[in-house]
Amino acid sequence: MGNWVVNHWFSVLFLATWLGLNVFLFVHAFLSYEKADKYFYTREILGFCRHALRKQLDHNLAFHKLVAYMICLHTATHIIAHLFNFEHYSRSRWATDGSLASILSTLSQQERDEDSWINPIQSPNMTVEYVTFTSITGVTGVIITIALVLMVTSAMEFIRRSYFEVFWYTHRIFIVYFIGLGIHGIGGIVRGQTEESLNESHPHRCAEFFEQWCDHDSHCKHPRFEGLPAESWKWILAPGILYIFERILRFYRSKQKVVITKVVMHPSKVLELQMSKRGFIMEVGQYIFVNCPSISYLEWHPFTLTSAPEEDFFSIHIRAVGDWTENLIRAFEQQHSPIPRIEVDGPFGTVSEDVFQYEVAVLVGAGIGVTPFASILKSIWYKFRHADHNLKTQTIYFFWICRETGAFAWFSDLLASLEHEMEELGKVDFLNYHLFLTGWDTNIAGHAALNFDKATDILTGLKQKTSFGRPMWDNEFSTIANAHPKSVVGVFLCGPQTLAKSLSKCCHQYSSLDPRKVQFYFNKEDF
Repeated sequence: MGNWVVNHWFSVLFLATWLGLNVFLFVHAFLSYEKADKYFYTREILGFCRHALRKQLDHNLAFHKLVAYMICLHTATHIIAHLFNFEHYSRSRWATDGSLASILSTLSQQERDEDSWINPIQSPNMTVEYVTFTSITGVTGVIITIALVLMVTSAMEFIRRSYFEVFWYTHRIFIVYFIGLGIHGIGGIVRGQTEESLNESHPHRCAEFFEQWCDHDSHCKHPRFEGLPAESWKWILAPGILYIFERILRFYRSKQKVVITKVVMHPSKVLELQMSKRGFIMEVGQYIFVNCPSISYLEWHPFTLTSAPEEDFFSIHIRAVGDWTENLIRAFEQQHSPIPRIEVDGPFGTVSEDVFQYEVAVLVGAGIGVTPFASILKSIWYKFRHADHNLKTQTIYFFWICRETGAFAWFSDLLASLEHEMEELGKVDFLNYHLFLTGWDTNIAGHAALNFDKATDILTGLKQKTSFGRPMWDNEFSTIANAHPKSVVGVFLCGPQTLAKSLSKCCHQYSSLDPRKVQFYFNKEDF
């Protein structure tokens, strides 16, 4: 008896435990994915720790995905284990060979106790489907499995990028998933021998004499079973409370009044909003969540702050890349309508906060991905204006890759101001920036070639000439490594994954094996 019970329930219990552990981690991962305040504060608390330790916090999205994959794996294995068990139950209930399995399957009839069963298929006419859809365990299992499938499939890269609203709303089903998981074990389908029955008929002593259980003079009686107490709620209680507290905090902050002080429409359908909010304190490279109730009460979208901490306002740049952003830009373009109300939650920390911890910083932005570096460059401008002697960074290399010429107009004034400021202070080598145009044609290139001898670039009006095509990263990293042979170089990217792979590879390739020489550390913005 003991072997039969152990062999057929061990896999389910073991996998359920691992599933619970992964769910526990998943709630924490979900909180980190939501970029709660604790993420920012944890970075600040760990500020005195080693760089490698703090840097692990920036992989929160990868951690979120990894735990989700593990939940899917253990869920699938858990379901398969149940299917095998139910197949064995069905055969045991139909068996007439007087085996231990068949006797255990008819315990409730022999004992005339409806609760003292171990086989959930309690009659030959009962099917697996009937047990599944008439028990708490079965119904909740189906519900949370469907919820998990919907969340995972809607989180695929293609759907998340092309149909963000589908991803956003479907991911909210996690509430159903956790509630269902919390009550999944209440049905008591996983059962164990009662304490009293163990004392009377311990499996080690009585399993071999199951044929004598009915004898009045037998020292072994029919075993009695009861449902094991639910365990899954213990895994989600603590992180669930933390999540509820975090949501209350974010709701309170989001309801604080936001004043829009300036609205600017830039080329390439980019909207700039300058705002103010009581008690708003930011650092470079951080971002906020933005909601426009007139468009959607539930949708919150992340946008990197483009203002500097030294300014008396905070700003974001919004490019039209989907229904929500297009509707928002359209709402602000209507001249005879009141300005839409905006709610803001944040700011939240990112890897870009560490930019001033490096002697040399390499900033790479692709298209609108330049926004976190606009905040950094503005802050540098203010630091030089106020002669900030605490600035550790000695040199910045800035690469901006754009598909169309109009995009350069977003921050060309800022780059021009930095050019002028560096010249006045005699620090021309502090900022080395390079602009790359990937969506060019022969007319643009020919026009630029004819005006190459002019002091300023024909496309941007800056002294630095625009390059056509994409950067040759091997050449760029080799140049930086030779120019700073003993420096720690931080490489920061806000751009696509393909570019991230190239930069990560170069960081590894051009870092010296000698820790006293040049070292490249790769950092990528993730939303």
